[in-house]
Amino acid sequence: MAIWQDTEKSANISTDVPTYQDASGAPVETSSPLGYSVGFLTAFCLNINQMVGTGIFSTPGTILSGVGSVGLSMIYWFIGYLLSQSILSLYLEYASYFPSRSGSEVVYLEQAFPKPKYLIPTVFAAKHVIFSFASSNAVVMAQYIFGIGGISYTPWQMKGVAVAMYTLAYFVAIASTKWSLRIVVWFGFIKILTLLLISIAGLVVLGGHTKVEDPGNWSDPWRGTEEASAYGATNAMVKLIFSYAGYSNAFAVVNEIKVLPRSLFSSLRGLYILVNVAYFSAASREEILASKQVAASIFFQKVFGKHGASNALDVLVCLSAFGNLIAVLVMTSRLLRETGRQGVLPWPKFWTSVKPFGTPLGPYTVVWTLTILMIICPPAGDAFNFVVDLSVYPTNIFNFLLVIGVLLIRKRRKALNLPRPEYRTWSISIAFALLVTLYMLIAPWYPPDTGANGGDVSFWYGTYLVVGIGLLTACVVYYYFWIDLIPKYKGYEFRQTVVQYEDGSIAHQLVKVPKEELSTWDSQHDATGRSLTST
Repeated sequence: MAIWQDTEKSANISTDVPTYQDASGAPVETSSPLGYSVGFLTAFCLNINQMVGTGIFSTPGTILSGVGSVGLSMIYWFIGYLLSQSILSLYLEYASYFPSRSGSEVVYLEQAFPKPKYLIPTVFAAKHVIFSFASSNAVVMAQYIFGIGGISYTPWQMKGVAVAMYTLAYFVAIASTKWSLRIVVWFGFIKILTLLLISIAGLVVLGGHTKVEDPGNWSDPWRGTEEASAYGATNAMVKLIFSYAGYSNAFAVVNEIKVLPRSLFSSLRGLYILVNVAYFSAASREEILASKQVAASIFFQKVFGKHGASNALDVLVCLSAFGNLIAVLVMTSRLLRETGRQGVLPWPKFWTSVKPFGTPLGPYTVVWTLTILMIICPPAGDAFNFVVDLSVYPTNIFNFLLVIGVLLIRKRRKALNLPRPEYRTWSISIAFALLVTLYMLIAPWYPPDTGANGGDVSFWYGTYLVVGIGLLTACVVYYYFWIDLIPKYKGYEFRQTVVQYEDGSIAHQLVKVPKEELSTWDSQHDATGRSLTST
C-alpha cells in the first residue's frame, strides 16, 4: 500500500507526530485555501452550535414516549452522554492521525478502508450528497417563531418561514468564512446561557422555591416503564443520538485549525441531563408526552408564565436553532468539499473551489438546494417521515465502520512501525461505541407493538431500512460497473492525477488511461498522481 508521509501541517505550523495517509486519499492541502479562522474557541462553539440545536428542546417528549418512564428516560440521557464521549474520543484519535485533512468521517473512512480502491469514497459520496439536507431544525425553528407570537399557522406558512430562515443562514455562510465563524461563536455563548438558565431555573423549581406545583415525577420515577417496547426504546435511541449529535462538528474543519486542541468537548454536555431534570421538575409526565416538539416551551410557560420571560427564552431557543443551521452548514460543506476532492464525484472544481468569496460555494449551494426541496416538497406525514428516516440506517452502517476503522488504522500503523498518535482512545471506549453502533444496526428491525404497519408511517415499518440498504447496494453495483467492468470491456484503467486550481485548492481527478499506455503513465507519475516529469 502506498503511503503518503506528512510531517508538517503547513509551512509554518508543525505537528509533533508523523502522520500518513493512503495514496488514494484526497491530496493534502498543506496550506488551507479556506484560511485559518478556526481557533480553540471557534472549534468549541462549532461543536456547541451543532450539539445544542433543537434536539434538547424538542425531543425529550419523544424519548419519554419511547422508554415510558421518567427514570428510564434519565438513564437514556446518561447513556447518550457516555456514547458521545466514546465516539468523540475516536474522532480525536483519527484527527491525531490526519491533522491536515478536513472532512472528518469522509477522510477517516477513506483512510480506514482504502481497498477496494475508491469503493468507500464512492458509496459515501453518493450517500452524503443525497442526504445532505438539514430540514428538521429549520422546521422546528419556524414552529418556535410562530409560538413566540402565539400565532396559529398553516403548513405552507410554516414552510415559508423555514425556507426564509435557512436561506438567511445560507447567505451568511457563503459570504465569509471568518464572519460566519464569528457568528457561530456568538451563538455558542447564547446556547450556553440558555442551557444554564434552564438548568438553574430547574434546580430552583426542584428545591420547591417557586409557585410551580410538584408534578410528582421524582416521587415515582419508574411509572410507565411497563409501557416501553423494544421498538420504542430503539426509536428513543435514534432521537437521543440526534440530540447529542454535533460533538464531532469541529473535526470537519481540522485543516483550518492552526493547532488542533486536545479536547473539543466540554462538561457542558452534562447540562443536557440537568435540562431534563428541569423539564421533569416543572411539568408532569403526561404534559411532556403531549408536548411533542415544544417541550422547552412547556417548561418556560410553567416557570415564567405565558408571556414576558417565557417569550424571551423562546427567542433564545430560536437563536440557538439559527446558530445550529450555520454550524451544520459549515460542517456539511466541508464534508462535501472533501468528498469532491477525492475525485469520485464529477466536476471536482465545483466541489473544491473556494471562489469567489473564499468559501466552498458549490457544496453550500447543494446543501441549500436539497434542504429547501425537503422543506417544501414532501407533505407532512408519511412522505416526510420516510425521507427523513431513509438516511438513518446508512448513517448507522458508516458509524459502525468508523469504529472498526480506528482498529484497522492502528494495526496498519503498527505494521509500519509508526509511533503512537498524540491522542489514543481507551479500548473500553471503542468497545462501548462498537456495542451501541452494532445495536443500532440490529434493533431497528424489531417490529413496533402496533404491528408491521406501525411506527411513524402507515406502511411497513422496515421500508426505510430496506430502501436504505438498497441505495447503498446500488452504489456498490454502480462502483463495480464504473471502476471495473466497463474499463475492462473498453480497455482502459482509471488513474488519479492531482489538480491545483487558481485559488490554491487541490483535488484528485480520475482519468482514463488505455491499457497499452499504463506502463508509461505509471513511470511518469507517483502513487498520489503527481507528475514526475513536470518542471
